Amino acid sequence: MAVGLGPLPTLHPVPGFELGIASAGIKRPGRKDVVVMRCAEGSTVAGVFTLNAFCAAPVILAKQRAQGTVRYLLTNTGNANAGTGEPGMQAAIRSCASLAALAGVDADAILPFSTGVIGELLPVEKIEAALPAALADLNENHWAEAATGIMTTDTLPKGASRQFEHAGVTVTVTGISKGAGMIRPNMATMLGYIATDAKVAQPVLQDLLRDAANKSFNRITIDGDTSTNDCCMLIATGKADVAEITEASGELFTKLKQAVFDVSMEVAQSIVRDGEGATKFVTVQVNGGRNHQECLDVGYAVAHSPLIKTALFASDPNWGRILAAVGRAGVPELDVSKIDVYLGAICIASQGGRSPSYTEEQGAAVMAEEEIEIRIELGRGNCSETIWTTDLSHEYVRINAEYRT
Repeated sequence: MAVGLGPLPTLHPVPGFELGIASAGIKRPGRKDVVVMRCAEGSTVAGVFTLNAFCAAPVILAKQRAQGTVRYLLTNTGNANAGTGEPGMQAAIRSCASLAALAGVDADAILPFSTGVIGELLPVEKIEAALPAALADLNENHWAEAATGIMTTDTLPKGASRQFEHAGVTVTVTGISKGAGMIRPNMATMLGYIATDAKVAQPVLQDLLRDAANKSFNRITIDGDTSTNDCCMLIATGKADVAEITEASGELFTKLKQAVFDVSMEVAQSIVRDGEGATKFVTVQVNGGRNHQECLDVGYAVAHSPLIKTALFASDPNWGRILAAVGRAGVPELDVSKIDVYLGAICIASQGGRSPSYTEEQGAAVMAEEEIEIRIELGRGNCSETIWTTDLSHEYVRINAEYRT
């Protein structure tokens, strides 16, 4: 049911970054559900991770190890290894140790990532059995296969790629992600991996990823639930013959920043377009706030409202639900007489009430579209924020009711 999401675009290989896929049969026999990624020696790595206090064992381990030398990323689907206590941590450590032994590197150079059912212990033996095949499959051209390998309830793989020229050298940025449900990343994305062959100092890379995530992955929501396993990683292999970026300035940094932002935005929006049961892709634009936080508060109040989301599914222009969400967003001293609300280009509410020019037919025409913009003008400042979300359908309920069956 993906909205406006087609086949993967061309995903350019990133020199110094290889991907290998294999089948462990964690949830379904024969499914390719283990992905190994290898970073060239000397790569720098940045990460952003879930803020959920019940974060999964692999997240805890990856956060600890991301500060050091990283050579491999190990991902499994079908099991989140979250809510599993100390046995879950030992399972994550063991899976990394097994890969390290096969690859001939230190175990601390392996970052683990898991996604799937929460509360069940990771079947390490199945993952260990799949590792030799995943290593044998390593190839710089396997981005598309890896994008499929990290999927859970996604219906389509998600990826984006950009290239730019600097001093006669082509620099590449490519990324993939998975999403579908339990999507309100409060840090990054569900699982996301972006790589570039630029050479970037780690502190600069970390700030770049954080900024990119805040404008993309941290502005999407499907159901308001922040996962226990959200992680997004940015790897710079340094294989492009360009100068090292040691500070957030200059022409090369500006070009790289734009490419990373573009890739992040494209894969983040792809997550929303392929949200569980989604039939609508919805942009919530909030303008005229005194600060960015109140714009976000209003945007999320609208984006998370079950009443608004079900009206979107039904193509019902029930604009009163939007006003109610804005009013309960907690904005201090909100003067509703200054607020205008638009569906697309149609003003539905103005100065605290229904717009004199608005007709139900106009609203119904906008709501019938697959892609809808809700724009809210607060009229109290100069700050703006944008959030992307979906409707709430029968299919979303079915998928999540049957998730473990």
